[in-house]
Amino acid sequence: MKQFEYTVNDPLGIHARPAGMLAKLAKTFPGTVVTVTKGGTTVKASQLMKLMGLGVKGGDTVTVAAEGGDESAAVESLQSFFAENL
Repeated sequence: MKQFEYTVNDPLGIHARPAGMLAKLAKTFPGTVVTVTKGGTTVKASQLMKLMGLGVKGGDTVTVAAEGGDESAAVESLQSFFAENL
């Protein structure tokens, strides 16, 4: 498993648009489970409603993890995504 921590810069946090984009990106790595953790709650990044249900706001720190065959590529793409969109 590979993971990284990220502090969300977007004041709105992980709202509908970036959550949808993140879920879509997570689905592009078949055989790899991508998760987002905030405050002890972990959800699969591919599950849009659960991802939004985390209630991530600007300034919150989340842990993003990938486990599976494409975990290295997934983490690399996710780090870029978070830096560009959140």
